[in-house]
Amino acid sequence: MNKQRILSGMRPTGPLHLGHLHGALANWKDMQDKYDCFYFIADWHALTTNYEDTSNTAAFRTEMMIDWLSVGLDPAKSTFFVQSEVKEHAELFLILSMITPVPWLERNPTYKDQIVQMENKDLSTFGFLGYPVLQAADIIMYKAHGVPVGIDQVPHVELTREIVRRFNYMYGDVFVEPKAILTETPKLLGSDNRKMSKSYQNAINLADPPDVVSQKVSVMITDPQRMRKKDPGDPDICNVYSFHKIYSPPEMVEQVNKECRAAEIGCVQCKKLMAANLTAQLEPIYEKRVHFEKNRDEVEDIIKTGSDKAREVAKATMEEVRAAVKI
Repeated sequence: MNKQRILSGMRPTGPLHLGHLHGALANWKDMQDKYDCFYFIADWHALTTNYEDTSNTAAFRTEMMIDWLSVGLDPAKSTFFVQSEVKEHAELFLILSMITPVPWLERNPTYKDQIVQMENKDLSTFGFLGYPVLQAADIIMYKAHGVPVGIDQVPHVELTREIVRRFNYMYGDVFVEPKAILTETPKLLGSDNRKMSKSYQNAINLADPPDVVSQKVSVMITDPQRMRKKDPGDPDICNVYSFHKIYSPPEMVEQVNKECRAAEIGCVQCKKLMAANLTAQLEPIYEKRVHFEKNRDEVEDIIKTGSDKAREVAKATMEEVRAAVKI
């Protein structure tokens, strides 16, 4: 029985961190045995907000692929490619943009939110308004049945479905309507209790060596109401404890919970216990990363092989599209 195909991608805008690992990569890894997976580096999408400075995009692309391989994504099971290496994406984006009503794009909640959140950048560009159309082209080019997303990205998949319905109505049934595959992800905050982000400089990166991980854990904010060791703490509002629940064994999680509430353990000791468990679990990832950093030719070969495969699929799709549109 043929596996259903899924597609997902990431923008190469900087180092990947634990938020990316638990928010996407761990799930991508689990899906490799269940689906025909296409995962791509969305370098054209990176231009939507980073168009003024593209000096690091190529380097981030390679580093991202190294991170993917280090966490266990397998080129023997999945197809990895770079968006800009498959020019058919741009052609399909152009065709879809001709039939996509502007109000559909203006009501996109992410469009509105990012304009507010990134007020320091000029996002009044056609590329930023129209990036959901490019995103739709990315997905339907490979006739993906599903797209693994968080709940906040469901409107993007629904917009893709609307574009597919409009195209198929006008030109005939060429594309599959993709479905959102909702994924449960643990919420990991950064060291300062804000969203983990490179822009906040509060992230634990997948490329961080063990000593750097331990140093970052040492400055993490704990229970803000606990001023002294003798004060009882509340693990439920402590970010370090949320990491314990993911990285520490159940008996230690229970012990820390009990001892924190009884003021029998201080925050410094609690952080050291968690850091030891965190670094132990990240060690295999770091070791693989060291290997791929020393063998970058291997990484580039994986990118080329995957991009070549993706290009062949895209060429076949575009032959159908051109025939349907009659151009």
